[in-house]
Formats: sequence, C-alpha cells, structure tokens
Amino acid sequence: MSLGTFYSVPYQATGKRIRAVAAFAGLKLDSPEGYVHFETNKTPEFLAKFPHGKIPAFEGADGFKLFESSAIARYVAALAPNSTLLGSDLKEAALVDQWCSVADSEIAQYIYLVLQLTRGSIPYSKPIHNTLVERAVRALTTVDKHLSTRTYLVTERITLADLAVASVVQVAAEYIIDPELKAKLPNVVRHAETILNHPLVKDVFGPINFCEKAAQFVPPKKEKEAKPAAAPTPKAEKKPAPKPAADDDDDEDDNLVPEEPKAKNPLDSLPKSTFNLEDWKRAYSNKETRGPGGALEWFYQNFDKAGFSVWRVDFKYNNELTQTFMSSNLIGGFFNRLEASRKYLFGSMGVLGQTNDSIISGALILRGQEAIPVVNVAPDFESYEYKKLDLENPEDKAYFEAALAWDLELEGKKWVDGKNCKADLSRYHRDVILFDRDGRQEREHIGEKDGDKVGARVGRLLWCRRGHRRRVRWEEQVQNRLNSDNRGVVRLLEEVVSNYRRTSTYD
Repeated sequence: MSLGTFYSVPYQATGKRIRAVAAFAGLKLDSPEGYVHFETNKTPEFLAKFPHGKIPAFEGADGFKLFESSAIARYVAALAPNSTLLGSDLKEAALVDQWCSVADSEIAQYIYLVLQLTRGSIPYSKPIHNTLVERAVRALTTVDKHLSTRTYLVTERITLADLAVASVVQVAAEYIIDPELKAKLPNVVRHAETILNHPLVKDVFGPINFCEKAAQFVPPKKEKEAKPAAAPTPKAEKKPAPKPAADDDDDEDDNLVPEEPKAKNPLDSLPKSTFNLEDWKRAYSNKETRGPGGALEWFYQNFDKAGFSVWRVDFKYNNELTQTFMSSNLIGGFFNRLEASRKYLFGSMGVLGQTNDSIISGALILRGQEAIPVVNVAPDFESYEYKKLDLENPEDKAYFEAALAWDLELEGKKWVDGKNCKADLSRYHRDVILFDRDGRQEREHIGEKDGDKVGARVGRLLWCRRGHRRRVRWEEQVQNRLNSDNRGVVRLLEEVVSNYRRTSTYD
C-alpha cells in the first residue's frame, strides 16, 4: 500500500534521500502523473496544497500534506514498522537530528551556494567562493573524524542520519571533492560508498562521481560588436615609410594607438598635505595602537586636520545582521569595493555583539573634508551613515581611538571581529597586515627592490607588469605556511589577493 504521492524530480538530492528512506523502510511512495517542474508547482491547484510552491512535497493517502525535505524524511522514517532509522530512544533520536542538521546546514547549503556562484546564478566573488568551500570542508572534516572509529554515525545500524549525510556527500563529490580533498576524507568516502551502494537504496541514489577538478567560475566571453563597414576613401599618394630606429622592439609595438588619458581624481587637486597616509598605515601596522610610542601617538603628532578628516561609520541595517562572521564578510566586501579610493583613505571597522544581535561600526580617515567624494566609488556606500568626528571632543576622540584599537564597545556590545582598509595594492612595495582571531599581527612585506616579483607567500596567484606580464605562483609556499600555522589563517589574506587580482591579469 502506498503512503501517498511524493512530488520531486529524479536529480533532486533531497528527493533521493526521502525515496531512500522509504525504500530502506519497505514503504512505497507514488509519483504524480504528468508533473512538470516549474510548471505544475506554479499552478493554483498545487499552490492550494503547498503554498510555498516548492518540492519535495508530500500528500498522504489520508490527505495529510507536508513540505520541506527534513520534515518529510523524518515523517516517512517514523512510519516504518520496526525501523531503527530514528534510533531506539530519545538520545539516539537527538543524535540522528544532530547529524541531519550538519548535513543540511553545514555542508549542503554551502555546496549549493558554490554551485550557484560557479554557474553565474549569483554574482561571483572569489573570497566568498573560498569561504563557502572552507566551511563545507570544515564540516566534512568533522564528520570524517567522527567516523574514524565508527561504521555509522549514530548506532551500529543505518539511520536517517547516514542517509542524509551520504546524500549530501554525493553532491559534494561532484563539485568540490577532488582527488586531493578525497585523500583527506577517507572515512567520509568509505561511509558514503557503503550507504549509497546498499542493495535497498543503490537504485535510488545511483553512482557517486568524484570530480577531477573542483568547480570553478568561468567568466562568460564578451561578444565582439560588429563594426560598421567603413565608407570608401579616395586613394592617397603613397609616401615612403620612415625607417624604424635600430633599437625598436617589435614585441613592444602591439598597440600603436595612444591610450586615452585617465580623468584626474579631484582629490589629487587638493592642496598638498603634511600628513602622509602611507606612513600612517605603516605606523599603524608596525606599532602597538595605544601606549607610549604607539600608533595613536604617531597619528596625533603628524595628523593634518586641514588636509584630512576623521569619520564615524555605522551600518544602517543592523536589524538584518545574523551571523557575526557574515557581518565581518560584509565589511570586507565594502572595503574591497573601496579599492579605487584606497590611496585616499584608511579604515578600521568591526562587528560588535553576538549572533542575531550585532552592529557594524568603525572609523575612517579620509582625504579632504567630505566623505562622499572618497566613498562613493563603492556601490553600497549609501548603506552606511557617515558622521564627521571632532578629535577635540573627548567623546569623539575616545570613539576614534577605540575603533582603531579594536576595543570599541557600543550599547553594551563588545568588539567581536574587525577589518582594516589600508593596503594600497596599486604599488608593489606595501605592508600587508594579517590579523588572526586573537588579534595577533603578522607582518609580510610585499615586493622586491627590482620590482620584478611581487609578494612572499601572500597570494596563490599574483601578476605584475614590467614592460611585459609575468606570472608568479606561490601556491605551494602559501599552503605550507598555512599548514604550519593554522591560527594564522585569516580572512584578510584572501581579500588582499582578491583585490590585487581585480587590478591585474590572471588565470
């Protein structure tokens, strides 16, 4: 006897999971006749049953209706007679739910976002891509460690948790588990192959296919516009061509048309200031922020309030913030988009509070006396409020110093994470400060005196120019460094690499 009608499509991973639960439990689910995805689920009849219009969806023989894959899978598992899919007691049932949650929240959601990024369904960002993969790999590593002493996740028999994790690993294998990662997850691979090849569910899941290369974004090729046919011109008398100079290099003559001069930034027309922003960035990087001889002391000794101004920055939509790491990434993205004005500003912003109760605030040092001409290069600059600070005012001064020292506290919320906007990657010789979670600072010097190479173990792939383009790969050195100092792995590194790539040519 059938439990009811199950709406899904053959390639849907969550649909496979639910069909596998039914097959393992010896239950039957009927498929709807004539279902066409993106058509049937938009009809008034379907929406009357399932208002969200999503699949998988289930309609029981008794008229009971249910959507969302985790709810359907648990319901079907609970109907199985003498089944151990949900464990034998409350503790085992809780552990089953725990690993199902890990599969869906810590692995699957990041894999699907990677898929959307690499397919161009959402705007591509390399730092976001790397972060998503890192989080999925972190969860897979946790599962692998747990399985190192177990055959299955919860009990000595297959549970819903095993089916859930295996179904997610099947998707991850196709998009991120390349041979290198596969070698690091032997227990996850063994577990997935064991579950997916079980006789009761093998036909439901199909084979597991590991990718040779993790999914990557390929920018679409720009179509060349057809040029209109030129009107015929009268023949001109031939003139002898001038002889090329003896030291001309044919390889350098690829573009004989002079480039259009770039428009001058109005900020460059401001009167020369005695305050050197690059010297300040180095002082901030190499000195303690507070205390005698610190960066703040250097700042007050050298600051030119006629040529520069100090601003408070607050995010307008703090009620929309959720996870603090996502808020930190939001700051990083804002700083990335300020790249065109980076030589006119310095920034220190952070996340204060906790998950689902946080704010974003910080301080900027800007060229000139107005904020908008500096920050309007970022498309999202209007998402922030800017208030000019008076350093003669004790409250403004205290706020400014706390924002730079990363010990700012507002509305009872303490500083959780922060980012700096300071490295000018339009030049080769720059100091890049990498902050880890403990606030420890490391100093890496980019560039060599001959200007022919860029960086020392600070980027996976960087390019530079010196009359020609030369590629310099540092991937192996970077990986060795990160493996030897896990606490030093910090998000700003990826942003620095991303910023440099956007101003250069790369694979």
